[in-house]
Amino acid sequence: MTIDDLARPDTSGTPATDTATDTATEKATGTTADTTTAATTGTAAPGRAPRGWAALRPLVLRMHFYAGVLIAPFLLLAAVSGLLYALAVPAEKVIYAQELEVPVPDGGAGALPLARQVEAARAANPDGTVTAVWPGAEPGATTRVLMADPEAPEGTSTAVFVDPYTADVRGQLPSYGSSGALPLRTWISGLHVDLHLGELGRNYSELAASWLWVVALGGLALWLGRRRKNRRALFLPERGPKSRRRTLSWHGTVGLWAVAGLVALSATGLTWSRYAGENIGSVQDRLGGATPKLSAAVTPGGDASGGEHAGHGAGHHPAPPSGDAGRSADIGIDEAVAAARAAGIDSPSISVVLPAEGSGYVVKETDKQFPVQLDSVAVNPADGAVLDELRFAEYPLLAKLTRVGIDAHMGLFLGLFNQLALAALALALVMLVVWGYRMWWLRRPARRPVARGAWRRVPPTVLLPLLAATALVGWFVPLLGLSLVAFLAVDLALGLAARARSKRTA
Repeated sequence: MTIDDLARPDTSGTPATDTATDTATEKATGTTADTTTAATTGTAAPGRAPRGWAALRPLVLRMHFYAGVLIAPFLLLAAVSGLLYALAVPAEKVIYAQELEVPVPDGGAGALPLARQVEAARAANPDGTVTAVWPGAEPGATTRVLMADPEAPEGTSTAVFVDPYTADVRGQLPSYGSSGALPLRTWISGLHVDLHLGELGRNYSELAASWLWVVALGGLALWLGRRRKNRRALFLPERGPKSRRRTLSWHGTVGLWAVAGLVALSATGLTWSRYAGENIGSVQDRLGGATPKLSAAVTPGGDASGGEHAGHGAGHHPAPPSGDAGRSADIGIDEAVAAARAAGIDSPSISVVLPAEGSGYVVKETDKQFPVQLDSVAVNPADGAVLDELRFAEYPLLAKLTRVGIDAHMGLFLGLFNQLALAALALALVMLVVWGYRMWWLRRPARRPVARGAWRRVPPTVLLPLLAATALVGWFVPLLGLSLVAFLAVDLALGLAARARSKRTA
């Protein structure tokens, strides 16, 4: 991913020692600069019109250059905040160890009933309304009881952490979203998404995600299109003293190794975006890739109200005994979990959503690590019958890819490995931006890689389909299209101003 590259020799702002070093490096590595031949410079031999990559390269280079210079600040913000977010996932386990972990009793004593733990949470926060319970997924993990709080921000619950062995309350913290992010990760997530500026700030992250794949793929094309005598220079950075050429080598090789991950981050990031995300969701729905939903509705008579999956498990899994008359209205959370376990919810990581008026318990698997366990069932609170069940295997392919992609973007899919990979990608993007600006600075005072009008060199058979594809992508990803129009307008204005100055001088 190259933010700046020479289309022809330009040593007006490059020290002589730097140019000499570049030449020596070329001899040592067997790598030739783009300026040596028409095939690599994008210029044609005299009297011959450029073809293929030689015609397209100046246009790609110019777009990559301006996108890199102008969008790089947004990419840098997204990369730094993304790096912090990736590190925040394991950091939460250390910072909030008091709330998340408890000693396992000697003798192998089992956990207390969930109902008793919920009562302990209610006693600690009598003003809250219990909405969901997350039992500890492993020995020594606390039970998280989520409560609705009218004073909490939208999407935020109060999490009461209960010792499953003693029912002692270990603490209370705000919890955000389905991932249960605690205050540290929630704050960093807000920084990454909207810089804590609300809806207006979301435009920054969507702009970064919209351009990231364009800059990455354009840089990949430029890097692969360079002529080399030594194939090693394609995959590994050059050695030698500091110079613009060595910076370019690091920029290109690191970009080559990171390009697949950067494009994946861009694609998954756009699924959350405000404008492009709506278009992506609409296309996904039309292709039959919408995520199916579980029906937990209960009719006044106690039967399921129907739905896409209603009754799948009602005739296959025996309902637990309802017990006395007092339990016939609500069997309780423990028997609801037992009914779900009997229906095939076997992951240690589960979430239990308590019934509201007209609905039953919803017991969902929440293990997003590989292999994914995300099955869910709805249980009738009157008798424990399974109202509906939804298996992750039933998801359409697009829904599965979306789910896995989002979880990978958040560092949840493969656990610690996923988080380390995200941190490496974020760090690589930071360095790519830094190297790109360094190369741009070293080319002062003339920092434009190619002259204006590069599009005129592209044959119509290539230019017209390219313009059509650009218009389609710009419509589908609105902030990409609008910012591209703004870039072109600014470039046109600068060109007209330069022409006017030239005429006045003449």
